[in-house]
Amino acid sequence: MLPKLDKPRILDVGCGSGVSTIEVARLSQGEVIGIDIDQPALDKFTKKIREAGLSDRVQAINCSLLDMTFPDESFDIILSEGSIFAIGFKRGLQEWKRFLKPDGFMVIHDEEGNVTQKLEHISGCGYELLGYFTMNEDIWWAEYFAPLEKLVRETRTRYADDPKVLAEIQNAQREIDMFERYPERNRSVCFVVKKN
Repeated sequence: MLPKLDKPRILDVGCGSGVSTIEVARLSQGEVIGIDIDQPALDKFTKKIREAGLSDRVQAINCSLLDMTFPDESFDIILSEGSIFAIGFKRGLQEWKRFLKPDGFMVIHDEEGNVTQKLEHISGCGYELLGYFTMNEDIWWAEYFAPLEKLVRETRTRYADDPKVLAEIQNAQREIDMFERYPERNRSVCFVVKKN
């Protein structure tokens, strides 16, 4: 839904370990700043940046989404992959708008609830909706949880004597178990908006 931009400047709010951030950098050929407060995840992200040879275009910063001090109109695109909930949808739209260049874009991946109200907030906060789509539990299973389940099985066998790896596997298994109990909780919506 986004137009092709020439080397855009992108902010990924709540980047975690940078899985999608690295992919966005590859796809866009732009400069990407990922922020998060989870330092262990940022350490993994920094390692991925080096391994991908993207140190000249991708940066990981320990920064709370409540304390962003970037200059106004710094970014062509702001990404929020599940992080806007921390301050609320409307507040995120309002507060992050100043960081977007004129005609800049925001891509927000959020939980499915209150879509009608979120659409009202988008227009009420001075954005144009370019489109949105819903990701239901079937998509989540096929694209995330089924591959994760396979990885857990393979890794559990391969690293049966490694307590650190087994602890990570246990965390992943809990996530899978939670999905299987409450698949409907994994429905989500992705909004693509343009600053007016």
